[in-house]
Amino acid sequence: MAFESADAGDLGGWAVDEPGPIATGPLRRTRRKAPRPGPGEVLVRVEACGVCRTDLHLAEGDLRPHRPMTVPGHEIVGRVLGSGPGTGRFARGDRVGGAWLRGTCGVCRYCRSGRENLCPSSVYTGWDADGGFAEVTVLPEEFAYPLPGGADPAELAPLLCAGIIGYRALRRSALPPGGRLGLYGFGGSAHLAAQVALAEGATVHVLTRSAAARRLALDLGASSARGGYDAPPEPLDSAILFAPVGDLVPVALAALDRGGTLAVAGIHLSDIPVLDYQRHLFQERELRSVTSNTRADGRDFLETARRVGIRPTITRYPLDRADRALADLAADRVNGAAVLVPPTAPSPTAG
Repeated sequence: MAFESADAGDLGGWAVDEPGPIATGPLRRTRRKAPRPGPGEVLVRVEACGVCRTDLHLAEGDLRPHRPMTVPGHEIVGRVLGSGPGTGRFARGDRVGGAWLRGTCGVCRYCRSGRENLCPSSVYTGWDADGGFAEVTVLPEEFAYPLPGGADPAELAPLLCAGIIGYRALRRSALPPGGRLGLYGFGGSAHLAAQVALAEGATVHVLTRSAAARRLALDLGASSARGGYDAPPEPLDSAILFAPVGDLVPVALAALDRGGTLAVAGIHLSDIPVLDYQRHLFQERELRSVTSNTRADGRDFLETARRVGIRPTITRYPLDRADRALADLAADRVNGAAVLVPPTAPSPTAG
C-alpha cells in the first residue's frame, strides 16, 4: 500500500510555540500540509487524541522541547490512510493507536534484554516528532498498536498512554495478590490503574485533592477516598504517586507498611523534601521510578483492558479547544481523562 499524495489543503492542529505557564498561551494554532510517511511509517487520520499531563509539562516547559513548534499528543487513535516504503502490518482503513514510545535502537543492552523503555536512543511521539493534536499524523508502523474498529475512538485514546503507563506503574509498585494499594492523584492514568487493580482483587485507597476525583474513585469501587496529604485508613502494601508533587513522596512512604513499595509514575516531579530514613525507608520500604513503557507493556495492558472491560471516564473537547483542555488539566478541572476530537475533514489521498 504505497503512499501517493498528501495534498488535501491545509490541515488544522496545534504546536508548542514558546513554552511557559498555560495562561501565557504556549500552544499555537497551525495550518499545515499533511505529512508524508517515510520508510516504515503509516499516515493516519486522527479520530481522537487523549490529553496527557506530559503534554502539559511540554507546553509549560517542565520538559525541554526537543524541536521547535512540535505538535503534542501521544494518545492517538486513527485510521490508516497510506504508508511509506517497507511497511505491511496495516492496511488502509485499519484502526491503529500511537503511544508515547515511538522508537528505540533495538540493539543496545536495554533493548536486547526486554527493557527498551530505558534505551538511550529512544524517541517519543509529541516530543521528538509531531503527535496527535492534529487532523492527520504519521506513526512508525512497528510502534503502533492495532485497535478494534467498532469501539468509540475517544474511549480508546486514554488507554494509549494513561492506561499503559498506569499499568507499568502498577507492576512497578509490586502490589501483592489481594494487597492494599494507595493512589496519590486520581486523573487519567490513576483511574485506569485503579480498575486493573480492583479487577485483580486489590483494596484501593485514593488520596487526591479533587472532590470530583474522590467521588469518581468511590464510584469505581475504591474502599476510601481522602485528601492528598491525609493518611489512608490502613497501612499500604504498595502506592503509586501520579500527582507530579514531590512533597507527597514522604507522605506516601510514611503510609507504607513494612516491605511496601512506592512507584512514582510521572515523567516530571517537583523537588522531593529531605527524607527521614527511619520513618520513610527503613524496614525495607522501596522507592521506585517509572520510565516510559515497553511495547510489551502496551500489548499486555490493551489485552487486560479488553478482558476486564476497563472504561475510561472522559471529557471530550473539539480539536480547536486544545488550549482549553490543557488549561482545564492544569487547574484540575478534568474528571478522568480529556480527549480531543478532530472535525470530520476530507482525507489526504493515498493509495
